[in-house]
Amino acid sequence: MAAVLVVAALAVGCHPVKVTGSGSPDSKGTRYAPTTPAPPPLGRHTPPAAAKHTTAPRPHRTTHHAPAAPRPVMAAGSRGAQVRELQARLGQLGLFDRSPTGYYASVTTASVRTFQRRQGLPRTGAVQPTAWRALRSQTRRPSHTELHPPTTRPVGTPDPRCMKGKVICISKRSNTLTWRVDGRIVSAMDVRFGSQYTPTREGVFALTFKSRHHVSTLYHTAMPYAMFFSGGQAVHYSADFAARGYSGASHGCVNVRDKTKIAALFDTVKKGTKVVVSR
Repeated sequence: MAAVLVVAALAVGCHPVKVTGSGSPDSKGTRYAPTTPAPPPLGRHTPPAAAKHTTAPRPHRTTHHAPAAPRPVMAAGSRGAQVRELQARLGQLGLFDRSPTGYYASVTTASVRTFQRRQGLPRTGAVQPTAWRALRSQTRRPSHTELHPPTTRPVGTPDPRCMKGKVICISKRSNTLTWRVDGRIVSAMDVRFGSQYTPTREGVFALTFKSRHHVSTLYHTAMPYAMFFSGGQAVHYSADFAARGYSGASHGCVNVRDKTKIAALFDTVKKGTKVVVSR
């Protein structure tokens, strides 16, 4: 009889069937049959259980780096004997128009760039090994005088009128004075000249007189070791030139800034000594 009632209840689908034995009791002590999950409807996809996530190992990648550029032999900020040699060698090629200083700054950088351009090399302004080898192959080893010249700028080619006898040879082109004996340089020094309103006269002259402690009667300024060659124009030591350099100018005289050298020249030359001032 109980089996018939179960079948009838399932057929109409109204209330759960009261059974005895196992099951969960309700508030009245009635036990219910345990519920069995219904199977999924036919034709529907049942997703599989989630698979355990695993990470596949990444393949090893080899990174290819470009070869590092060679370290420069010299660059801006370098200083010393090798820089002095570099400047002297560039000077032999006409690429450095000053006397070697041993300090690698903007002028040297520009000269190196010009050389690199001529050689078809990268214009870095720093001396790479390739550029240094090329420069050395195209120049000779600088002499001591080339490495340690007596003036800020090269003396340059002398005026032909300076090549015979004892001559004070003054060049406006190089801003230098050389004391020459039959063309040979005995001493050399930096000089500056008058402004455009009070220019230093050019030509061939002779010393008229010397005054060791001279003071200008016109400008009331000291002119130590004055050696007059054309009217009131003279070669003399200038403290202003020593302090300010080429930012100033004279009133027509030839200023010298090395006091030791001008003093030695003053003691050497005599009245009548030949003076050549050339452009």
